[in-house]
Amino acid sequence: MRRLSITFTEPNDEWLKNQVDNKEYASKSELINDLIRQARKQQKQVDWIRMKLEQAEKKGFTEDSKEEILRQSKALLNGQL
Repeated sequence: MRRLSITFTEPNDEWLKNQVDNKEYASKSELINDLIRQARKQQKQVDWIRMKLEQAEKKGFTEDSKEEILRQSKALLNGQL
C-alpha cells in the first residue's frame, strides 16, 4: 500500500475523527479508502448512464424498456455489470 500525507480542513478532520470515535471505521485511512471506493463506484454508474444517453442520442431512441434500463442501472450500482 502507498502512504500519503494529506491535509484536511478542521470541519472535515472533525467529521473523520467522529466516524472513527463512533466505531464506524477503525481508522481515518480505512474511512478515506471507503469514501474513494464509493466515489469510484458512483463514477462508474455515471459513466454508464452517460454512455447510454450518448448511444440513444446517436441512434434516436433506445429499444430497452424503462424497466430494463432501471434493472441495468441497479445492477451496475451493485457491481454486477
